[in-house]
Amino acid sequence: MDASLSTLINCEKLSLSTNCIEKITNLNGLKNLRILSLGRNNIKALTGLEAVGDTLEELWISYNLIEKLKGIQSMKNLKVLYMSNNLVKEWGEFVRLADTPCLVDLVFVGNPLEEKHSAEGTWMDEASKRLPNLKKLDGIPVIKQEEDEGDRES
Repeated sequence: MDASLSTLINCEKLSLSTNCIEKITNLNGLKNLRILSLGRNNIKALTGLEAVGDTLEELWISYNLIEKLKGIQSMKNLKVLYMSNNLVKEWGEFVRLADTPCLVDLVFVGNPLEEKHSAEGTWMDEASKRLPNLKKLDGIPVIKQEEDEGDRES
């Protein structure tokens, strides 16, 4: 990602999909960036997003090589994360997404973790338990099972 990107001060949506990008860099000047699309690249890590951590609301990063979610905690206003078809395989990494307080829409299909638990039929329940603020997971609305103690009969 070229240093000239930092001159795009007023840019709100940046799409750099399908560019063989390996690292997220040079986002420092993008003070108004709300949507960043980096799908179909060769990105292995989410480091480099800190520069847009306060403004970024949507990150589209499907079809990359991401296995670890270190760095996601800098995304204070991230609402939408599309990261299907990456390499996340452990709950320990998945729960890092809980550090993004505004996240309500997540697409995670095609990651080894999702594939394993979808085959067992436990994906939606397990993922929404770990991310209680989610409203949509893999395109499906998350319906919370509220237990109402007052309606129970003895």
